[in-house]
Amino acid sequence: MFVLLGSNGQITSQLARRLLAGSHRVRVVGRQAGTLAPLAAAGAEVAVGEPGDAEFLQRAFTGATAAYTMIPPCYGEPDMRVAQDRIGTAIATALAKARVPRVVNLSSIGGELPRGTGPIEGLHAQEQRLDALREIDLLHLRPGSFMENLLPAAGVVAEAGILPGRQAPDAAIPMVATRDVASVAARELVTPRHRGVLLLHAARHVSMRQAAAAVGSAIGRPGLPYVQTAAADAKAVLREHGFSADAADQIERLALWLSTSPLASASAGPVEVQPTTMEAFAREEFAPAYGQVAGRSPAV
Repeated sequence: MFVLLGSNGQITSQLARRLLAGSHRVRVVGRQAGTLAPLAAAGAEVAVGEPGDAEFLQRAFTGATAAYTMIPPCYGEPDMRVAQDRIGTAIATALAKARVPRVVNLSSIGGELPRGTGPIEGLHAQEQRLDALREIDLLHLRPGSFMENLLPAAGVVAEAGILPGRQAPDAAIPMVATRDVASVAARELVTPRHRGVLLLHAARHVSMRQAAAAVGSAIGRPGLPYVQTAAADAKAVLREHGFSADAADQIERLALWLSTSPLASASAGPVEVQPTTMEAFAREEFAPAYGQVAGRSPAV
């Protein structure tokens, strides 16, 4: 039995389906039955409850041969770090009491840093929390920035003809597609190869200006410009989408870190280079999303 935290999120949904396709038993944990319904229909067991409830998580982890853990975003929480620590402590407590033998934990590039990385600071604390559980065979996955973070901008690309973002235009950023992260997580649950830390990113680090060029080429808009959004404007947009003031500030700190100093973290441990390039992601993921919001088929 593989127990997966993360409800029907980008990585967890793909991970669950990979495991189910291999005829493995899967239990997916989330807050709402409706969110979990697609995976239940695909054959997964579901456990519905609060991720900060250690007793609930212990029951959900019971019988697991391995577990995939992650701390949900907590973007609506008034104090994001307090929420991350509450959930992280519940996860660690439950894993220890349920005696889960193998854990693959989703962290992030920059997870080795105690401060200066916004929400990744909470993932650093969780790495330390889980490292203290000596009887667990543990792997922290540290992926680069998700390429899928570009997808919400498809509407702006269609309407305004620009790719907006918070990062400096020419900062080289380690990036990765979530499908690649899910693939590695599935492998490491079923046939473990690594323990400790494993960094995941594409072979070439990508600036936002380069990402705009790849997206523009994929959608038939060559020369698509990248426009860095002013910090105040970016935070106002986040607030409109339900982010707390604290979470908006944390995201701004993350953008600043990605704009200035992520490359040292791209080699702060063993690295497994992933196959999906920004160009492939732009063709296979961004172009269809753009086509939907633009009301036409994506250019080929």
